Amino acid sequence: MLCKYKDKMHLCMLMVLLLQLLSRTAAQSCAKSCGQKINTCSCHSTCESLRNCCADYKHFCLDIEPHSGSLLGGTDFKILNATFEQNINLTCRFNSEILTEGYVDESGVGHCITPLLYESGWISFEVSTDGVSFDRSGRWLSVHHSKLGPDYKITLVNATQWQYYGTPDVSGDLKMTWIPSLIKAERVNIELWGYNETGEAYSLNWEAEWKYLYTVGRDVPNSGVFSFTPQIAEKPYFLWDLGIIRVSPSTKPDGAQNVNALWSEEHAIAWHLEEAFRKDSAGWALEKCINWDREEKAMPNFLTEITDCPCTLAQARADTGRFHTDYGCDMEAGSICVYHPGAVHCVRAIQGSPEYGAGQQCCYDSSGAQVLTGDSMGGSTPDKKPPRVPGFSHWKYDVISFYYCCLWSDNCRYYFSHRPSSDCRTYRPPRVAAVLGDPHFMTFDGVSFTFNGKGEYTLVYSSDRELSVQGRTEPMRFENGSLAKATRLSSVAMREKDSDVIEVRLRGRGDELQVLMNQQVLSFSEQRWIDLSGVFVFSPKATNVTVMFPSGTGLEVRAGDGVMTLTVLLPHDLQNHTLGLLGTMNDDPEDDLSASNGALISLNSSALDIFTYCAGWAVTNETSLFTYDSTYLLNEYYYAPKHDPSFIPIFSVTEDPEDPLLEPVLKLCAGEGAWFCKYDALNMRSLDQGNATLLAFRTQASTKRDLEPVRSCGWLSPPKHGQKEGTLYLEGSKVTFWCHRGYSLYGSDERTCQADGEWSGEETHCVADDTLAIVLGSVGAVLALVIMLIAIVVYTKKQRKEAWKHQDDKVTYQQPGTHL
Repeated sequence: MLCKYKDKMHLCMLMVLLLQLLSRTAAQSCAKSCGQKINTCSCHSTCESLRNCCADYKHFCLDIEPHSGSLLGGTDFKILNATFEQNINLTCRFNSEILTEGYVDESGVGHCITPLLYESGWISFEVSTDGVSFDRSGRWLSVHHSKLGPDYKITLVNATQWQYYGTPDVSGDLKMTWIPSLIKAERVNIELWGYNETGEAYSLNWEAEWKYLYTVGRDVPNSGVFSFTPQIAEKPYFLWDLGIIRVSPSTKPDGAQNVNALWSEEHAIAWHLEEAFRKDSAGWALEKCINWDREEKAMPNFLTEITDCPCTLAQARADTGRFHTDYGCDMEAGSICVYHPGAVHCVRAIQGSPEYGAGQQCCYDSSGAQVLTGDSMGGSTPDKKPPRVPGFSHWKYDVISFYYCCLWSDNCRYYFSHRPSSDCRTYRPPRVAAVLGDPHFMTFDGVSFTFNGKGEYTLVYSSDRELSVQGRTEPMRFENGSLAKATRLSSVAMREKDSDVIEVRLRGRGDELQVLMNQQVLSFSEQRWIDLSGVFVFSPKATNVTVMFPSGTGLEVRAGDGVMTLTVLLPHDLQNHTLGLLGTMNDDPEDDLSASNGALISLNSSALDIFTYCAGWAVTNETSLFTYDSTYLLNEYYYAPKHDPSFIPIFSVTEDPEDPLLEPVLKLCAGEGAWFCKYDALNMRSLDQGNATLLAFRTQASTKRDLEPVRSCGWLSPPKHGQKEGTLYLEGSKVTFWCHRGYSLYGSDERTCQADGEWSGEETHCVADDTLAIVLGSVGAVLALVIMLIAIVVYTKKQRKEAWKHQDDKVTYQQPGTHL
């Protein structure tokens, strides 16, 4: 044996140990272990940057392309960094229950087809090569269909023609286009699918239904273009008025589920409705509108629980924690507001109402004022938008009825009676705080200070909402690469209650931002808006990220000139419920420098005292929300003190007349934010740095001004049989009234919105002249009668008085009688 001789004993032991180590390492597999950190290696997403992945990490923890697509399904994605044998049975499973067929192409690349999903957000999926063991896994981003990019949908050419087909003067051929390479087939079928919801509304048996109706074009070339002349559908298909077009391989059966496919936008399928619609579309639509009105009256009233709109366009665009651009009316895209004529921009509430999941919409004109349905057909309309399939319920309960009542017929009064615009009488704008530049802090109550510590700190904490926002700072570098005695905000991590943890950080020394969800990098290459667990994230470009929580808390992160700017917006109901470096939000700036132990620091404290105070807000490893996925982060922040006591910044800068940079700095740094600008420019020896700080400060100041409270007196209706002039209802606004011919005005002809939120004057009425004459005549007759009665009463009293006086005279002058 090998170990027979003593001089070979050490070699034997070494070989045994080596075999044990290799055996143990081989046992450390990522099969069914993705996301976990194993003893000797890792299957966690951070393993690539830390370089400690298990050998089979890429084989079992899958990367895919594309990583997102419509919740309607049909996307063909390929599995990267893995090869498969041609003869295997590749099966894909989504959400641990929905099975779809996969396939292996001629290059050995595995593919999965995504299924119809009744939810948006990250969906887990698993892959099996034998149909039994699903040991490989990944995640798929299911996207709200309306937020899907146009390249990934069928385009309905001249969409207005599609949705008005059969109404007067609208006919001809309909045309659609798509990108052929997204359908892996030479020939395709063009199908119509309908959408409906069954069961009692808001009950447990209320379900969504997508149903294949019929094939419009069969076995046509996958050329990316198809035209057809619509025909009236047979019964019962023409009863479906909301639908969508699907293009899928012609080799698949009609209406086959979970196959490679592309979908159009949902739309009103006027083009296939019954003969009665084509003969009299307005009459047909009116009947539908009246039926909808009857059904709507039987459903719960959701209007009382939706939030009020911001009073001005500036408020609506600044309140990013609660409202987001409605892409159907976006001033950044040219204000093409088809459903809201007269408006230039609309926003929608991010969160649904608590019980019914209803949504709010708010529209504004070019002056920045609200456009209300009481004044204009273009007014904003709230959405019943119940919590079924995102977007499609909105079409069923809010949009198709708009076609019935307003677009296919002229009966908007029915629609607006159930979907009236909300004014802003109860709207309360959020409070705003910021971290910018070198870095400088601006609290919710308006206190400004500079803190150049290095570490990880609590910016905002609210136990009431279980909200935590943390900031990481790191030393800045001069242009020559040497370290400066100043820091910058380099990362922000946040969570509300049990939501996903979101971290936004600077990528290297550039201006790009990187977003992580639960320590995994999020890609915005395919989608700008991502729905996550308990949080929404929006990133229109690599330098801008907005994070929104259900409480209405919003965080905007911007990158520029090598620094990060953070703006935090908190709803008013967090008043008196915040702690951290951004202060106690309670309208009292005197307590904004409250230490973590409750001690107060004077606002007039020295820079060193403020530095010491801020250091006390350092987090711990137990409370930290940050990701440590590099040796640098581990050494500098995880294993090191959360506040680095060895880093001492420059607390002030001197304006040296001999400094050649001073004159251009003084010229640049003037007005609002001048001190911060001078500090950063002189400290970092950079006019660009000073200018970036100045612009960030002024942007922050502008946001704060936009969110100043505005008093509203609420909408005023015109009098019946009269009109009004004026559609502004904010403090100082005036509304004048007049009556139609044959009517006279009764009440105030002008009313002003007062500082107390009430209208001056009296309610205005218009009374018909003949009615007024009758009324006045009747009043005159009554007055005459009253006067006559009073005269009679007075005359009677006078006669009685004279009679009693005459009687008294008789008694006084009568001769005295004889005494007996």
